[in-house]
Amino acid sequence: MIHARTKSNKMTKIFVIDKKSRTFAADFQDKTNKRSNNSLFFLRQNIGKKIMGYNLLKGKKGIIFGALNDQSIAWKVAERAVEEGAQIVLTNTAVACRMGTISELAEKTNATVIAADATSVDDLEMLFSESQKALGGKIDFVLHSCAMSANMRKKRTYDDLDYSLLGKTLDISAISFHKMLQVAKKMDALNENASVLALTYVASHRTFFGYNDMADAKSLLESIARSFGYIYGREKGVRVNTISQSPTMTTAGSAIKGFDGLFDFSDRMSPLGNASADECADYCIVMFSDLTKKVTMQTLFHDGGFSNMGMSLRGMTQYEKSFIEENTDENGKIIYG
Repeated sequence: MIHARTKSNKMTKIFVIDKKSRTFAADFQDKTNKRSNNSLFFLRQNIGKKIMGYNLLKGKKGIIFGALNDQSIAWKVAERAVEEGAQIVLTNTAVACRMGTISELAEKTNATVIAADATSVDDLEMLFSESQKALGGKIDFVLHSCAMSANMRKKRTYDDLDYSLLGKTLDISAISFHKMLQVAKKMDALNENASVLALTYVASHRTFFGYNDMADAKSLLESIARSFGYIYGREKGVRVNTISQSPTMTTAGSAIKGFDGLFDFSDRMSPLGNASADECADYCIVMFSDLTKKVTMQTLFHDGGFSNMGMSLRGMTQYEKSFIEENTDENGKIIYG
């Protein structure tokens, strides 16, 4: 971090340049230590933190689905969106709102929290209606970050699925995206050239041990983005994309069987390493901004290059020194699912 100070009478100008966090602060009163009325930003306890963006979303209004706690990608996106000048509404199920810490995020970002079940058309209609009232206009961007597999939670293997639970997985993790888009379109809730994103994973078209029926859900999610993206793009210029993110240490990620191993494998295989939740949030902001007006119907890989790798040196080195026994059940039978 580089500090440069210049004094002029009672006013001290402080410039803090941090290449990593893009922090800038100026105009502090030398005697009173209070923020100047003319200052753009202030330090106080935020020295070294990212407290200023580039106004990429200045004047824009958005809805963020799925923020649960500060590990959530949706949480990081909400913080970055506000840093970039946006106003937002936060939404999750009523249970998640009670169990999580979304109220802390709302206070930090000056956001309105509206509890809604993303699988309920009635709830979604209420959400888009109330969001427009809270934000004072139509919506410019939406993040869908909703995913859950009861089969995975109950440790059902892919060749022994409970089909009623599979239906819930698909409804929560994919069909809710279609419902969200359809409700928004019928209500004319999105502005022209709005941007809609959903989070996905490369298991949508490759097989990963333990990812189970969530792979089917992600495949459907991406298909919905393409199909709805065509219609919404033609009629109103709305962009619909999915971001295929690296394995990320979130509450949802921890439910995946063998996640720690998957995380390490992906990191070793990726030339740039795994993309973090903060880095994913940055990518989402770019996709919400006017810098990407012609990008739609895409599955955008944000995974450090993993999706184009076969075998890396780091991966091979680890493989050669980590031969372990097969994954077996109590009878010694190998479990593949």
